[in-house]
Amino acid sequence: MKTTRGKVIVNTRGRLYVVLMVLALGSTALVVRAVDLQVVRKDFYQEQGDARYLRDIAIPVSRGMITDRNGEPLAVSTPLDAIWAVPQDLLDHADRFNELAKALDVDAEELQRQLVSKSDKQFIPLKRHLNPDDAAAILNLRIPGISSQREYQRYYPSGEVMAHVIGFTNNDDRGQEGLELAFDDWLSGKPGVKRVMQDRLGHVVESVELVREPKPGRDLALSIDRRLQYLAYRELKLAIDKNKAKSGSMVILDVATGEILAMVNQPSFNPNSRINIDFSARRNRAMTDVVEPGSTMKPFTIAAALESGKWKPTSMVDTSPGTFQYYGYTIRDTHNHGMLNLTGILTKSSNIGAAKIGISMDREVLYNMFNRFGFGQTTGSGYPGESPGVLAPANKWGPVEKATISYGYGLSVTPLQLANGYAALARGGRSHPPTFVKDAVNPDAAILDPQIAQTIIGMLETVITPEGTAPQAAVKNFLVAGKTGTSRRAVGGSYESRYVSLFAGIVPASAPRLVGVVVINDPAVNGNSYYGGLVSAPVFGKVMADALRLLDVPPDNIKNWYTSGPQAGQAIDATMPLPLTAAEEENSAEVVPE
Repeated sequence: MKTTRGKVIVNTRGRLYVVLMVLALGSTALVVRAVDLQVVRKDFYQEQGDARYLRDIAIPVSRGMITDRNGEPLAVSTPLDAIWAVPQDLLDHADRFNELAKALDVDAEELQRQLVSKSDKQFIPLKRHLNPDDAAAILNLRIPGISSQREYQRYYPSGEVMAHVIGFTNNDDRGQEGLELAFDDWLSGKPGVKRVMQDRLGHVVESVELVREPKPGRDLALSIDRRLQYLAYRELKLAIDKNKAKSGSMVILDVATGEILAMVNQPSFNPNSRINIDFSARRNRAMTDVVEPGSTMKPFTIAAALESGKWKPTSMVDTSPGTFQYYGYTIRDTHNHGMLNLTGILTKSSNIGAAKIGISMDREVLYNMFNRFGFGQTTGSGYPGESPGVLAPANKWGPVEKATISYGYGLSVTPLQLANGYAALARGGRSHPPTFVKDAVNPDAAILDPQIAQTIIGMLETVITPEGTAPQAAVKNFLVAGKTGTSRRAVGGSYESRYVSLFAGIVPASAPRLVGVVVINDPAVNGNSYYGGLVSAPVFGKVMADALRLLDVPPDNIKNWYTSGPQAGQAIDATMPLPLTAAEEENSAEVVPE
């Protein structure tokens, strides 16, 4: 700017240049900023924008159905809804708390505390597993920040009858126990994902794209026969109540396939309502609990003796005078049975006879036989938490241990292991892993000469006669082979007057179809009432009578097997009194130190 004779001369051109430069710089800055926003950092800002309007929402899938072998549903998924909230949006509308709390049937103050404590979360669940109609009524209140999501809850039509086998799922529909856990990946499937546009209240405005296809869970057909399961459950429960016992288990196997047709336990629980359930009631005792099998192991001792070549079925053992002194211990029979052949040892359940046979063999021979039949190892069923039982290595056996293990003391087995061992005998000496899956293909292996296995089954048929220890296991018009067992419970290193009553049986004996094992723990001690022949054998007889009829198995003894006894030609009633000798012959397998 210049002055001439008092006049101010303005440099208009200079000012114009300055303005243009400012405008050019501003325009350049805007262009650079636009390039930065729309090109350089486009993805970042796009993500930020999308985060406010786009959401990836899971598409829940239904868990696969579990059925029995005949297609009857054992576990199904029911569609329900969950109410979710955006905490910050809901906190901005505190005037709606009371209305929402009333609809959810919760305390308003507690609801507010929950929202405040989780205000940094994007979503939180307020109430789950709601009937869809109830969830819709809550959504209709149009409370900001409230939405619903579809979910599924497991329902078990058979309740406590199937509880231990099936197990249950948690609130997220994932398997927690039993077969629900074992086959969780198979049953659960994979949820899908869809991208949606939401408004500021969390309501879905538009579905944008399907990110991942949902894959529903696959169905699972079990080997379990629901009809046999109910039969076994009913009779076991009645026996537990009648004998005032603490617990029990029963297992039924299909001989040909190794399929588990029934597995029940007492006490049980309702998987549809797991409030205040005793944890011990949730154990599948048939798979996880071990017992000393007592006399039910004697057939395997006899098998080892026959295989060794040192013994024949007609070989005689002197059990007189009813006691046997061995390394400072006394092994007892309840009676002096005198001379017994190998069949007689099983018929009369002689501890002395079994012990003398075991003593005559190398301990490795006996161990090898027990090991081949699966004792001391899991069965391969795939059930989570299955116990392998206890079978110490042969080099850990002393003379007394070798004697006592011959009649079922000094080792422990699960009911399923015992059933699997008897199934191998019934299968002609071939081992087959038990399975819970229908039509599963599992390899089998020869573990015993078929002729020896058949001989053992013939011997076990005598146990079910009036002269044996288990006439109450008889099934009308069918030949039954089996063995009773009664073992004392060891507590703190010594045996108490608490017992385990067992029975393992095969039917029909001439063409084996089913194997059943019944184990009842701590029956009331009242005279001879705790023996396996009086407590567990009747359960086997009643269940198998109905099971054979349901499976349409033809009888193999239509000429009335019984020719003497309480009711000739008929299976003995469980309430029928037996001659004292029949009860006493099933002894408690006691070993008393001198």
